[in-house]
Amino acid sequence: MFPKNTYVNRRNILKQTLKSGIVLLPGNGESSMNYADNWYPFKQDSSFLYYTGIDHIPDLYFLINIDTGEEILFGNNATPEEKVWIGSPEKLESFAEKSGFSTVKPLDQVASYLKTQLKKGQQVHYLPPYRGAQKMAISDLLNIPLAEVEANKSVELIKAVVAQRERKSAEELVELHEAVNITRKMHEYAIRNTRPGMTEMEVAGALNGIAVSGGGGLAFPIILTKDGQYLHNHATTAKLSEGDLVLCDSGAYNKMGYGGDMTRTFPAGKTFTPLQKEVYNIVLNAHESAIAALKPGIRFKEVHLLASKKLVEGLTDLGLMKGNADDAVAAGAHTLFFQCGLGHMMGLDIHDMENMGEQYVGYTPELEKSTEFGLKSLRLGKELQEDFVLTVEPGLYFNPFLIDERRAQNKYMDFVNYDEVEKFKTFGGIRVEEDFVITKDGSDLLGEPLAKTVAAIEKLRNN
Repeated sequence: MFPKNTYVNRRNILKQTLKSGIVLLPGNGESSMNYADNWYPFKQDSSFLYYTGIDHIPDLYFLINIDTGEEILFGNNATPEEKVWIGSPEKLESFAEKSGFSTVKPLDQVASYLKTQLKKGQQVHYLPPYRGAQKMAISDLLNIPLAEVEANKSVELIKAVVAQRERKSAEELVELHEAVNITRKMHEYAIRNTRPGMTEMEVAGALNGIAVSGGGGLAFPIILTKDGQYLHNHATTAKLSEGDLVLCDSGAYNKMGYGGDMTRTFPAGKTFTPLQKEVYNIVLNAHESAIAALKPGIRFKEVHLLASKKLVEGLTDLGLMKGNADDAVAAGAHTLFFQCGLGHMMGLDIHDMENMGEQYVGYTPELEKSTEFGLKSLRLGKELQEDFVLTVEPGLYFNPFLIDERRAQNKYMDFVNYDEVEKFKTFGGIRVEEDFVITKDGSDLLGEPLAKTVAAIEKLRNN
């Protein structure tokens, strides 16, 4: 945990922003895989963790009554029966002291407390629940029909939490550097040790071990695939062969719950083929151009469009596209090859605060999220501010199904040389991703640098 004052100050800022009402934030509970006592790895709710620092303990609530000044932590200590199975964990009162809570109450008193305050006419602020159990609990606690829980979320609370969490403090940046360095170890291992004849699962299993030994485990299911043309291919069932491109997108949490997210693409064999080098360098050029553009005040949407233009220019030089690059991007022709967004916020969530709604996290009332193919997957579009943490991850994805569909629809005919593109339907995909913090006049890389040029990757592959 951070020092007590960190959590006290965070809650004070929240109270000052909202001014009145009750803030209700539930922690997560255990989630069963296939029967009650066989759980998925526990992940604390990130906003609960941000304001309390309490991790690894399920079934907690914290409540702030802004009108009275009360801050209450609700939860139960382990029962004698539970201690038979899990030992005697640290008491909740001890965690409350570390977090700055003066009042701890049993979990079954949440409902009666809220019932009393609701009778007084107090407003209860809650964030949109993303788990079914949370949604049902809020429905019961606040006497709201289940179908109306989402609609009654507090937009005021969402905006207040986003305003706090989107700008990382110095102590958070220390944790993020550590998380990215654990992530870096995963990728270095993959680049050094992947060989033809191995299965994707063999490599992914080793990366999982590195993440777990780093203190926090996987930040998301590993993408380790020779089929990188599919953006989030988690299958890891294929056998790798000479000539394959391997796309590895993986990340780890550190012990404080902060995450890293990186992608590298490398050959299954010792070296890239000449064509793989050409396509890789197109992606790398877009990546470097986007990094150079990062600074406070620029809309990330503009950085995304810049990277898209660089991809089009490279594909035009390769003979796959034609015409004016700006016109091609305006027409959406680049989305035949780059179907996703350039990056996203990152912190206690890998897609930071995405559960609160991308319009609130990545956009503004003046800049609404697009509904167009490609741009609708850009999770961050608004102006960058100092201390934002985000990913930059351009890519080229030669999806045969999408190529066939767009050609049959006669789409982008003024910009795409489909006869040439046909030759790339078995090429796969390439992505390069790193994590950055926005600084006063630009950006800094999080974590230690890792090989990303063709020469550096091949050197690491063969060293």
